[in-house]
Amino acid sequence: MTGILYGIGVGPGDPELMTLKAVRLIRENDIIALPGADPKETVAYRIAVRVVPELADKQLLPVYMPMTHDKEEQRRHHRAGAKTVEVYLKEGKNVVFLTLGDSTVYSTFTYIQQIVEADGFLTELVSGVPSFCAAAARVNLPLGIWNEQIHIFPAVHNLTEDLPLEGTCVLMKSGSKMKQVKEMIKKSGRDAVMVENCGTEKEEVYLHVDEIPDSAGYYSLIIAKEVQSHD
Repeated sequence: MTGILYGIGVGPGDPELMTLKAVRLIRENDIIALPGADPKETVAYRIAVRVVPELADKQLLPVYMPMTHDKEEQRRHHRAGAKTVEVYLKEGKNVVFLTLGDSTVYSTFTYIQQIVEADGFLTELVSGVPSFCAAAARVNLPLGIWNEQIHIFPAVHNLTEDLPLEGTCVLMKSGSKMKQVKEMIKKSGRDAVMVENCGTEKEEVYLHVDEIPDSAGYYSLIIAKEVQSHD
């Protein structure tokens, strides 16, 4: 019997948003993989260890995932990360991979999951609170009402497109192109809120598009909604 690779979402930053299932699986398993060269310096580790202090004493596997657009370099590191966890799966040991937010939404875990499954091993996804849901709750804002559409963009990849005419637009990780993103939002006739580093000690909240600075960090999430008439 081989082990199972679990991809566990730990939420966006607030440790209280971790699920009971995530906490249980971290406690029940001894081998924890984290997306970074130094596991204890990863954001996912710093979130989870506040809820599961015994995480500090478990076997931590670094899975280095560099921020690069070089597809060949990405594939090389993804394959290396998959091989790292497969060593333990072959021994019949489970591996828990911690990832930010939800494990099904633009997750670094997906690349490892696809390789490991292709190599014949079992994987299981454990959902966490997505960053856009946490950010909407932080500013007391519903993402969708009645039949309102919700559009989710990894914003940096969609700067050449106009936003949809209707519905709520969520733009994730827009920091490096913020000035262009703001212009796109205004062109669409929407107002926007932004939460940066949601749920962490570095959290910043901006309640209108004109308040959003032209530069922001990587973990910046914008919710752009149609301006509502109150007549």
